Amino acid sequence: MDKRAPGGAWQPTLVHGRDWQPAFVGVALVCAALVALPVLGVFGSFMSADGSFDTLAHLTATVIPRAALETGLLVLMVMVGVVLLGTTSAWLVAAHEFPGRSVFEWALLLPLAMPGYIVAYAYTDFLQFSGPLQSLLRDTFNWQRSDYWFPEIRSLPGAAFVFTVVLYPYVYLLARTAFLARTASMIDAARSLGLTPWQTWLRVNLPLARPAVAAGALLALMETLADYGAAAYFGLQTFTTAIYRAWYALGDRIAASQLAAVLLVVVVVVMALEVRMRGRARFFSPPNSARPAPRQRLSGGAGVAAMIACCLPLALGFVIPVIILLHLLWPTLGEAQYGRYLGWLGNSLFIAGAAAVLTLVAVLGIAYARRLLPAGRGAQAVRFAAKAMNLGYAVPGAVIAVGILLPLAAFDNALDAALKSLIGVGTGLLFTGSVVALLYAYLVRYFAVAYQPVEAGLARITPTMDASARSLGSGPGEVFRRVHLPLLTPSLAAAALLVFVDVMKELPATLVLRPFNFDTLAVIAYQMAADERLGEAALPSLTLVMVGVVPVIMLSRAISRTSRPGG
Repeated sequence: MDKRAPGGAWQPTLVHGRDWQPAFVGVALVCAALVALPVLGVFGSFMSADGSFDTLAHLTATVIPRAALETGLLVLMVMVGVVLLGTTSAWLVAAHEFPGRSVFEWALLLPLAMPGYIVAYAYTDFLQFSGPLQSLLRDTFNWQRSDYWFPEIRSLPGAAFVFTVVLYPYVYLLARTAFLARTASMIDAARSLGLTPWQTWLRVNLPLARPAVAAGALLALMETLADYGAAAYFGLQTFTTAIYRAWYALGDRIAASQLAAVLLVVVVVVMALEVRMRGRARFFSPPNSARPAPRQRLSGGAGVAAMIACCLPLALGFVIPVIILLHLLWPTLGEAQYGRYLGWLGNSLFIAGAAAVLTLVAVLGIAYARRLLPAGRGAQAVRFAAKAMNLGYAVPGAVIAVGILLPLAAFDNALDAALKSLIGVGTGLLFTGSVVALLYAYLVRYFAVAYQPVEAGLARITPTMDASARSLGSGPGEVFRRVHLPLLTPSLAAAALLVFVDVMKELPATLVLRPFNFDTLAVIAYQMAADERLGEAALPSLTLVMVGVVPVIMLSRAISRTSRPGG
């Protein structure tokens, strides 16, 4: 039976199948160890083969300063851009009423469906010297190359622009929710103290949204650090591009692992700084009964200005890139290699589907173990495992790829040598030469993406349901099958869809770990764009965009349903 904890909450315990507890704990700890393996693999190969740090010293003198400078400047510009665009659009939509507000409420999320490297390809074709825009200017005004100046899209500011218009929805989504938490009593109290509307925004509304804005900016920062496609296409030397070049161009695994270790340290420092800046501050949402603050109606010029302010990021991050891709695709429709395209599409669907299933199995095991295990060391071990596995999302794909490839390659070689000596037949690259390594990387990277919705879904299932089922003689397996699984279906579907879409778009780990002759849409789009075959890259790019739009639309509908009426 269930027992009541001192605080009055139900504490579930296992009545049937107590022997399952060690198995749950063991599986959870094994999963946490698998997630930790890439990190250990990176640091385990930190030194050169002779035990010296000669390679690191060379990298410190040559590669790391430029990589640190360009990565730091890129991150700084992107952080400023996403905060400005995301906070402004969130404030306009949440606190004002103007023409088109209900459309912008969900449409401003659409740039989340656009992979950054695809937006980079689109804008490069449109804005480069031979592109449509500069060609139109030269034809219209009879200019020559030396007669005018035009910003270079393939540059550090160009990359910052691309990341900003693609990643600002992280800030918009969280800041909008925070701004909606304003209550009429907050505004009335500010006015009673004589604050002007501008002072009220600075001293009441902005502090209320600060944690949400910081969290959204941190997500954008992590995505920028993890990117490879756009940075490489623009010729930047960030840590991620340096890792890939050291591995492939130079064939130096020691240099790659040491650069990966430096990047991993940067990520850990950023996360620690964010926690320290947050300190012990706590922010609580007002009760549901609280009267929401009314929206301010904007009309005339103010309404038009609000529409333009919301149109701008949406157009730059989604509408214009899609139009450019369609323009690139149209002339190549008759020449497209549809047979090969279907093969790439099949590879993408297979690997994304397999990763989604594998991740769901791991997530269900960890989440269900946390629910079933009583308080004690076993529960603490599972809770630790869950936290450790959730950290994988903060690790860039290039670091995960290097961290997986090093130990798995060593294991493959050892296994092959052992079997050859015993039976005369080797296994070859059993893991690193197949999709196993790739699926492993996806599990490490996207466990957190699936864990959050599943954990939230389990939390909504009251322990009394478990008690009722067990009182009728049902064991844990039957309770899961007949009670939990039907109630968890929406959460499981959302988790699987999120992992599926993220894997479809993933590039750095896929480039490093994919088996020979196993190309996905993301890899092909990058390779064709790198070869300046942008017309051929348009079809796989648009396919990835269409797949990415599905979860964004679902998220947008959920936001519309949860918007408070009359707010």
